[in-house]
Amino acid sequence: MAFDVAQVRGLFPALGDGWVHLDTPAGMQVPEGVATAVSTALRAPVSGPGGIFPASQRAEAIVEAARRAFADLVGADPSGVVLGPSSAVLLERLADAVGQGWLLGDEVVVSRLDHPGNVLPWQRAAQRSGCTVRWGEVDIETCELPAWQYGDLVSSRTKVVAITAASGAVGTRPDVRKIADYARAAGALVVVDASAAAPFLPLDMTAMGADIVAVSASAWGGPPVGALVFRDASLLDRLASCSLDPGARGPERLELGPHAYPLLAGVVASVDYLATLDDAAIGPRRERLLTSLGSVKAYQAGLMASLINELRALRHVMVIGDAMRRIPSVAFTIAGTKAWAAVEHLAERGICAFSDNGQNGVFAALGVGEVGGAVRVGLAHYTNTVEVDQLVRAIAELR
Repeated sequence: MAFDVAQVRGLFPALGDGWVHLDTPAGMQVPEGVATAVSTALRAPVSGPGGIFPASQRAEAIVEAARRAFADLVGADPSGVVLGPSSAVLLERLADAVGQGWLLGDEVVVSRLDHPGNVLPWQRAAQRSGCTVRWGEVDIETCELPAWQYGDLVSSRTKVVAITAASGAVGTRPDVRKIADYARAAGALVVVDASAAAPFLPLDMTAMGADIVAVSASAWGGPPVGALVFRDASLLDRLASCSLDPGARGPERLELGPHAYPLLAGVVASVDYLATLDDAAIGPRRERLLTSLGSVKAYQAGLMASLINELRALRHVMVIGDAMRRIPSVAFTIAGTKAWAAVEHLAERGICAFSDNGQNGVFAALGVGEVGGAVRVGLAHYTNTVEVDQLVRAIAELR
């Protein structure tokens, strides 16, 4: 496998600003090919679908290409791909549609590890119907989400199990397949938020046991477009529709208003970018994605191990969690320094990072707010060892 980080860095014009971009929890920078695809689509004549003239046919082709791109990413059929502005918006629509059939006493299972985008929609849907919300808890020492607890959490009344493929906050990758097996045995729908995992891991929704996978292209340097991918496309026609078209079928039932066609063109370019991260990747795009993202996973694992080992060697730093399986995101606290002050210190040295005050999500469950909050960083495809060393040196100065 051949992952060349120097070559990858050359694809990102934004890296010329001189900053060390460890801000991937908010999404990666945009490759030149994606920006070019968007601008090219903006210049071309594009109309609404349904016409027989070229501009209309171009719109239809862009939409179908975007569906195929997302389907290739997760190993699904394009007929089950719903497009929208973000995974959070689409999960809200999904919860509204699924929740309309719930009754008092039904249950939904969410987790403390998940991003609020895959928790709040289900909480609101449960509140409207009088359902019970049950929680998968995080191990406070390792930040693992033990799969065994779902044997007790899931029951015959469970309608949905919402779970993340990986935490963008602490990096933990739960055993989605085992959790899905508990849900499937009870007849519950499995909704997996793979937005944080998609840039770093080969995804296979069938292997995960997911019924629906949510992703956002901005996570890997694509435009602000999300998708819900249904393993069984026929499920879409059994859900309540939010479309303005009363005759909408399939994915269009959960799509609202006209598509942003230039952004969808950027989605296709961004998935093509993921498929070319390894020069040795050959074959159809799905196969190239598996090869390239496998190479990314191996590269990031080595870089992440080095970063965590160096941070743990600093006596005043505590790395949060010690998950066996993870993506390249890490959070840590610094003795005697508030997280926001540490982030300011890093910014003064040209390093982008985030602070979290521990008011919600996994950090609230871990009580991080009591020790001044957490510093959050995430590695990108373009992160190299020089940048990791810069981060560690800057943190060491806070001793």
